Amino acid sequence: MGLLSAIQLASRIARCCLCQLSTSKSCFSTKSTLLGDKNILLMGLPGAGKTTVGKIVAHKLGLPVIDVDDDVLEKRWKMPVAAKLAEVGGGCFLEEEGQTLCNFFASGCIISLTGSNPLYAEAMQHMKQNGLVVYLDVDSEDIIERLSRMKVDRIVGQEEGVSMKDLLCYRKQFYEKWMDIRVFCGMGDTVEEVAEKVLRAVERYQEHDEETYVSTRCGGSELSNRKTYFSDVVIEGLAADGGLYVPKKGFPKISKSQCLRLISMSYPERALVLLEKCIHPQDVSALDLRNMVYKAYESNFSSERVAPVKHLVQNLYVQELFHGPTASFKDLALQLMPQLFAHCLPLMCNFLILVATSGDTGSAVLSGFSRLSGTDRHRTGVLVFFPDEGVSPIQEQQMTSFRERNARAVSVLSDFDFCQKSIKRMFGEAGLTGHFAVEYGTILSTANSINWARLLPQVVYHCSSYLDLCRDGVINCGDPVDVCIPTGNYGNAMSALYAKQMGIPIRKVICASNHNRIVSDFITTGQYDLQGRPLLHSHSPAIDILKSSNLERFIYHISGRSSCLVKDLFTRLDVEKCFQLPEHLLGKMQEQVQAGWCSEDDCLAAIHNVYTQTGYLMDTHTAVAKVVADRLKDGSCPTVLCSTAHYGKFAPAVFKALQIQNVPQDPMEQLKVLEATASRPEAHREMMKCLREKGGHRVCQADYSVLVEEVESMIQDSFLKVT
Repeated sequence: MGLLSAIQLASRIARCCLCQLSTSKSCFSTKSTLLGDKNILLMGLPGAGKTTVGKIVAHKLGLPVIDVDDDVLEKRWKMPVAAKLAEVGGGCFLEEEGQTLCNFFASGCIISLTGSNPLYAEAMQHMKQNGLVVYLDVDSEDIIERLSRMKVDRIVGQEEGVSMKDLLCYRKQFYEKWMDIRVFCGMGDTVEEVAEKVLRAVERYQEHDEETYVSTRCGGSELSNRKTYFSDVVIEGLAADGGLYVPKKGFPKISKSQCLRLISMSYPERALVLLEKCIHPQDVSALDLRNMVYKAYESNFSSERVAPVKHLVQNLYVQELFHGPTASFKDLALQLMPQLFAHCLPLMCNFLILVATSGDTGSAVLSGFSRLSGTDRHRTGVLVFFPDEGVSPIQEQQMTSFRERNARAVSVLSDFDFCQKSIKRMFGEAGLTGHFAVEYGTILSTANSINWARLLPQVVYHCSSYLDLCRDGVINCGDPVDVCIPTGNYGNAMSALYAKQMGIPIRKVICASNHNRIVSDFITTGQYDLQGRPLLHSHSPAIDILKSSNLERFIYHISGRSSCLVKDLFTRLDVEKCFQLPEHLLGKMQEQVQAGWCSEDDCLAAIHNVYTQTGYLMDTHTAVAKVVADRLKDGSCPTVLCSTAHYGKFAPAVFKALQIQNVPQDPMEQLKVLEATASRPEAHREMMKCLREKGGHRVCQADYSVLVEEVESMIQDSFLKVT
């Protein structure tokens, strides 16, 4: 039985009775509903429509409705609320209002709080004990218009010289502190539409069991007896059958009216609203998620806009994703993901995060996890494997500058694919993972883009780039854009496709490869062929990858969630080093994505040409995207290039592109020369700091058993040795 039908059934035999207790406490009660005896508490700014929405929701559910102003305060005070406010003044009013609410009890009701109730902590703590707090998050412009229509020019707590808009903004923090659920209202939503959103939000809250995840290789059939929640997925990373986790019900949608509201918001505000839609509040509470998001994005980035979009040339724009502490787009996920990971950790276990990197992921993971504190930090270790001489000198310096007891990077005398394959093999060996669990109380996990908590925050910046274009007047909300992404592992491209599933009007996702071109060949032909294919070093090493893990998620979606097909194709790739996508799926794939590749010479030429024309200095990966976008864009809509790294991380190649002679050997000096050459974009202070760190690191042979030994040694160092 659904939430609404169950509540309606209960309501037929339940009616409200109001009684005055001898202690002067008032009490409302009904028979229990699917929420038990809990109330639904509607909270929001004055003018948010709490009273009207409360009546509609109560009517639809057949439940009693209580308006705190009319049914509690005025009955207790025996005078209108406005008269009480005039009598005692703003400060005393909050105290009296709050204390009155503390003496009120109800069960199984719809309760419309006052706009100022959340400012009194004791009253909200009391009400939350028996209530689900639903925040009606209405646009402030709509609120101001409504209050003006009601001839309200001042609200509780508004002092002389404080504008209504500023006070409404100030109050938002209190609503976000107390809410269990946000109902994010679009611009111009009617009260009927808001009421429907409240009903859906409460229903979602109650149906946690429906918001689960499945593996791309089993579709839930083999594991049907076990429900996998967000918190499980964050910790496990890779599914037990070797597949990747995806949400069973797909992605939530955002409407055009909601997009219009998001346009004026800051990056952390956008991230919070979007992630709340994707993470069930019973996995991560609204308040915990808010704290994580603001810790991740409020001060760790050198740009106030976090991931700003800037005009490049003609109809091309760049989204600068390198303003985080390691100057890479990976920071957008990995400043948040470790917090999610720590939040979801079960008690009594240590966790070792294993990471294979082609450059940027390693330093971003080490940076993100190093920001954990207390117990979370002590029971979490990070071990990064990277290809020796397969990353840039600055990338290597960034990774090896972390030399803490439970955080280190080790280079392997092989390529990225060997590192990634070895880690996946470790996860697949039950005897090995069982040994670590029994012998050391340590569980293995991963922070690569195969981990859902790593991929999900990337969806936010693709949404944000579209909203920035709307804010800057480049497009109107609803107009299409193309996105061009330099990609090797396909995680960034997959996150753009998920943004499209949410409702962002991305017309085409253009995948840009370097001369390794594995992704572009597959999208062009449908054949994924690793046979006799060597990995070629390039000026864009972060996409020097032959085995693209996240393609598995893409094929799962375009095949109509055919886990059998995915399992067959990727088993064939492991055994035969090749597979062919069925013909009917090739067309479906090419409807959503295009692809091309860029030679080394063209990459350097693009850097030189853009700098000569505009003074803007691109890194090598952004240059790959620029070359491919120029070839494939049709000019009918803007194209956003994902600028995935700061140019300073690939200084030798940039010097070569700019034809600068007498290049200094020291990476710090190289950056100084480049910064003197190009005033924009600037480097993050954290990248400069790591270059001052000197020291060596471990190098190991390309032998699986040697990597296993490194893992065991890391576990011993991290969790057994006393410092």
